[in-house]
Amino acid sequence: MKKILIMGIALIATGSVVAQDLKSKDVPQVVKTALMSKYPEAAKVSWEKEKGNYEANWGGKSGEDNSVVFTPAGAFVEIVKAIPISELPKNIAPYIAAKYKGAKIKEAGKVTDAAGKTMFEAEIKGGDLIFDEKGNFIKKD
Repeated sequence: MKKILIMGIALIATGSVVAQDLKSKDVPQVVKTALMSKYPEAAKVSWEKEKGNYEANWGGKSGEDNSVVFTPAGAFVEIVKAIPISELPKNIAPYIAAKYKGAKIKEAGKVTDAAGKTMFEAEIKGGDLIFDEKGNFIKKD
């Protein structure tokens, strides 16, 4: 019991936030309208709330080939489109091998933000690594 309490306090203290699954009825209409306006092809959408924003996921076998983030006011933040790991810039895999010993890339995505800037995301155990369009490391998310 002590371990669980300590782990809970540590989680709160570090500010770690886990995505919260939402039902469509719990998503503001302005956000759903923004999604359908920008991505009318979105179907069978699942919703999450993460870091105060709303994330819509749809497409593919896992239902997450497209992941779009909107603010509570409906402003577009970014879209992440799933891509084969082989389509990541060639210097990403060697970087991960050197900096994250034994880590394997589980999933990859091409990120486009509201300004049109392109980045790449490589998911490994422990988080997402973000790289610029040339494959240079930016941050761990």
